Amino acid sequence: MTYDGPTALYIGGNWVPAADDETIETVDPATEDAYASVACAGESDIDDAVAAAEEAADRDAEWRSIGPSERGQYLSAMADEIEEMKDEIVLVESHDNGKTPFEATLDVDMVIDTFRYYAGFTDKIHGETIPVPGSRVDYTRREPIGVTGHISPWNYPFQLAGRSVAPALACGNSVVLKPSSTTPLSALYYAKAADAVGLPPGVLNVVPGSGRNAGTALATHEDVDHVAFTGSTGVGKSIMEYAAEDVSGVTLELGGKGPNIVFEDADLEAAAKGCHYGIFMNAGQMCWAGSRLLVHESVHDEVVDRVVERAQATPLGSGIDDDGRMGPLVNESHRDDVLEYIETGVSEGATIACGGGVPEDRSTGYYVEPTVFTDVTNEMTIARAEIFGPVLSVIPFSDRQEALDIANDSLYGLMAGVWTKNIDVAHDTAERLEYGMVSVNEYPVTFPQTPFGGYKESGFGREQGAEAIREYTQVKNVNINVDTR
Repeated sequence: MTYDGPTALYIGGNWVPAADDETIETVDPATEDAYASVACAGESDIDDAVAAAEEAADRDAEWRSIGPSERGQYLSAMADEIEEMKDEIVLVESHDNGKTPFEATLDVDMVIDTFRYYAGFTDKIHGETIPVPGSRVDYTRREPIGVTGHISPWNYPFQLAGRSVAPALACGNSVVLKPSSTTPLSALYYAKAADAVGLPPGVLNVVPGSGRNAGTALATHEDVDHVAFTGSTGVGKSIMEYAAEDVSGVTLELGGKGPNIVFEDADLEAAAKGCHYGIFMNAGQMCWAGSRLLVHESVHDEVVDRVVERAQATPLGSGIDDDGRMGPLVNESHRDDVLEYIETGVSEGATIACGGGVPEDRSTGYYVEPTVFTDVTNEMTIARAEIFGPVLSVIPFSDRQEALDIANDSLYGLMAGVWTKNIDVAHDTAERLEYGMVSVNEYPVTFPQTPFGGYKESGFGREQGAEAIREYTQVKNVNINVDTR
């Protein structure tokens, strides 16, 4: 399969080569064959993209001058363009990332919904009037931040880029998007959509490049007013340090080690189905993966049997020629890391209930079998590290307090799941979980209108929903003394 989509950088409304003519070579994770070659931005390209965005962010520029409803029309038109290109984007995402077409389709649909959601938000961004003493009128304004830099990850290349780009544009900012060098292709379709709808030059710039060079240049650029980053906790901490130098804002969505807590009264078939989906979707390459399965001891064996049965029946495959429900890992290096974690789990005393290696029927591709570990304690490496692969650790508990203690004993706090028919248990457990998101009787789930983000080392700030509007605007207070006597 040959890639024939965009390959250049998109800066200031123009498709341009990288200044030093460097390129990124991508590989299809399912076939291990070369798939595409795209321009690789360097520091000077980032400078050009930020300069174009800064010009577009000027108060007298077209983007800042148009009415909010017109801004919403641009976002709505971009959603329509993305929908027109949906089949092409799905195919590109499958070959660039390894996603199954089923999963890639869900991602593109989520982006379309997200752009339409924020298209309807543009004329609803407003401040407040505040009662103050004396003959005064006091009010607040929510204004664009300016230039926002977006560093998106390789696991959900299209969806997670759109999740931050859409609200930033809705708020009137101009954007520089740097996708992962591992999966750079689908982000360029945002540039195609922007070009097609006539988005003013410089409002959206897309610059594929390495994290070490282009990513660092964007995160440290003195003219970038806010950085949105999704990725590892280690890199997120570095971006916080960079932001401190210029006292600029950050939105960080980092790692996770999500627990799914199955109580004894849960619908066990529904729980097994949800827990299976929550760890093996996208081959477990998700920050919100339910990688720890906490099961009440009275139903432990039955739940394990149901999850193992589903794991063993999961069809593997990727691209248009397969009917797979779990694709390969993104590259060989990451597959080797996941296999090493599996070896560590065995060496620390956990038991492989299924999987644990490379599937015998796959001669090519970076596949790892859906793997379930039992006899796991929460102190083991596989229960604490973010493996970012199809590896599930099952841990028994005896009562609700023990379940909460295990669930909360983690550096991370992104998403947790609760399975119970008792609404009181559901509310109480959700309240006591130290996680930014809790999903009851389904996992995982999110919508454009629901805030997404975590506690502890899972980051701070929120994407999606009205909360994202707060991330991409700044508040100005205006006080007017109306007594001029």
